[in-house]
Amino acid sequence: MDRDSPVDIAYSACPHDCPSTCALEVERLDSRTIGRVRGARENDYTAGIVCAKVARYAERTHHPGRLRHPLRRTANGHERLSWTDALDEAAEAFLKAEARLGSESVWPYFYAGTMGLLQRDGIERLRHAKRYSGQHSTICTTLVRAGWIAGTGALRGPDPREMAVSDLIVSWGGNPASTQVNAMTHIQRARKARGAKLVVIDPYRTRTAQVADMHLALRPGTDGALACAVMHALFRDGHADRGFMARHTDCPERLEAHLRGRTPEWAAEITGLPAAEIEAFAQLYGETARSYIRVGYGFSRSRNGAVAVHAVSCLPSVSGAWRHEGGGAFYSNADIYGWDKTLIEGLDVRDPSVRMLDMSRIGPILTGDRDALRGGPPVAAMLVQNTNPAVVAPESALVNRGLAREDLFLCVHEQFMTETAAHADIVLPATTFVEHTDIYQGGGHQYVTLGPRLIEPLAEARPNHFVICELARRLGAEHPGFAMSEEEIIDATLRASGHGTLEALRRDRWRDCQPGFAAAHFADGFAWPGGRFRFAPDWAALSPDHAALPALPDHLDNIDKADSRHPFRLVAAPAHNYLNSSFTETPTSIARESRPAVKLHPDDARALGIGDGAPVRMGNRRGEIRLHAEIFDGLQRGVAVVESIWPNRAFPGGAGVNTLLSADPGPPNGGMCVHDTAVWVAAE
Repeated sequence: MDRDSPVDIAYSACPHDCPSTCALEVERLDSRTIGRVRGARENDYTAGIVCAKVARYAERTHHPGRLRHPLRRTANGHERLSWTDALDEAAEAFLKAEARLGSESVWPYFYAGTMGLLQRDGIERLRHAKRYSGQHSTICTTLVRAGWIAGTGALRGPDPREMAVSDLIVSWGGNPASTQVNAMTHIQRARKARGAKLVVIDPYRTRTAQVADMHLALRPGTDGALACAVMHALFRDGHADRGFMARHTDCPERLEAHLRGRTPEWAAEITGLPAAEIEAFAQLYGETARSYIRVGYGFSRSRNGAVAVHAVSCLPSVSGAWRHEGGGAFYSNADIYGWDKTLIEGLDVRDPSVRMLDMSRIGPILTGDRDALRGGPPVAAMLVQNTNPAVVAPESALVNRGLAREDLFLCVHEQFMTETAAHADIVLPATTFVEHTDIYQGGGHQYVTLGPRLIEPLAEARPNHFVICELARRLGAEHPGFAMSEEEIIDATLRASGHGTLEALRRDRWRDCQPGFAAAHFADGFAWPGGRFRFAPDWAALSPDHAALPALPDHLDNIDKADSRHPFRLVAAPAHNYLNSSFTETPTSIARESRPAVKLHPDDARALGIGDGAPVRMGNRRGEIRLHAEIFDGLQRGVAVVESIWPNRAFPGGAGVNTLLSADPGPPNGGMCVHDTAVWVAAE
């Protein structure tokens, strides 16, 4: 047999933290080896397309640096030990912490290194059964979720495939060419078939902006001002659908009065955009019925992010774009699935009185901040799965100081020796998605997809489900899910959630859960009592931290503003060839990204005496990092962009970009403010 010829083509889903959750065709070369990975051609959202980094997934699965055996940290490095001994030691440490300080001193910590519902969220079953400290998952979607729900009331929207019949697509705060490639498929269909226009709103010229018909490169944290100015123009120029608003919104007259002073000239002062550019966008949007706003995550990752998202979501309610196929706005379909996760997460044994710790504040938590600890005991033991907080969490110097505590027991279940795993007392080798079974839901689309195990696990690598169940047995945790196989839990969850059976999903590969037009476009009412879109949100109902939030859409000026000491606003945007801290170990991705760099406007670089490729320093009160300059004219003066997330060790001096980012929570319900940082830049 030709070693490079596939035995067969198997089907799965991409597990990584991306709304596309692509349906995949995977070449299986033998029982232990995969080849090329492609987008599934028969899935009409993925449509045969997958990003380049996942297409090369064999490079990651078969990487020589994969963890192969359980390890114990020693004074001289790591030594190999058996799974039995590794799990026994971890369980003993958790029990000792519990006996000494109470169950809340143990903190299971996870996020979206896999988006599979079982392998990602099963750690919650152990948490709830043992009454370990809870996790408020704020590092990604909390701010955008609050802003979207403030107006619509639910995480759903027009079918993303409808972009193919739109006449205008607005990519606001996202870079789908790098981070959600399938959206570009449907955008390009509309451009080719209908002559649709693509507008990109982003602080710098991304790969998506490079192919746009219009790019509005505004200052970071000013999206709410732009949205308000566009709505002002819609009312002023007769493009507001007053009939739609009268039937479907709460207070259109109050909104119109509020916006009279939010002119394009007012927004120009805040955003840095020319007023004429704002007017041109407003006219294009107002004159195009089939206008589809694809809400990205980027502009929500600011202290005013929830308010900005709400302001943007108001636009189709003013214009009436919700009425049209290919019109409206879309953030996520997370609410359409109706999952019953009782078995996966152990919801039937959850104690709501257990404290919730904010995952974005892991640095303050591990270094003893009393407010961050919510008045409870210190964290004495942790189990980490599916994330790499030493690199991806804010205030990373503080995070690493906390992880290095001698009195903290840390068990990390990982595929590679990440910087978090290097701190661990016990390191457990984890499977990749082709080595275990799971189910996936699309956030950016509408499919439930099965991801069966396709090849044998590498060496002694084991799935998350195995680790959780084995620890539960040693810890005396009780729940039926601990005694069930992956397939049994998936089948029971599908049945309980109204999604059929595992057998049927195995046969069909994926299931389309898109609601009909009326529900998706809110034609039968928005998801608030009374069925009206809320221009005036009830922020108090969404969270306790709402006092400073405006009553109506506006620019909330609570951001980390540039000043004479910190004249630059930093955007730490996703790199094209990395996905958070995944793929930073694969040679092809490393070669294509080259090295950490900061994009600076030519006039800023000239004023600082910095040449292209020159070494520079960047810092603020949280620390200082070193990297290289890239002279770039695709942003405003006073904006600095570092595409990430490179490992800390990739930066000269070993301090990465998240050293500079704040762990302060964004209102109303927390959230990491990745793109809300003022810094100084200087020549090395």
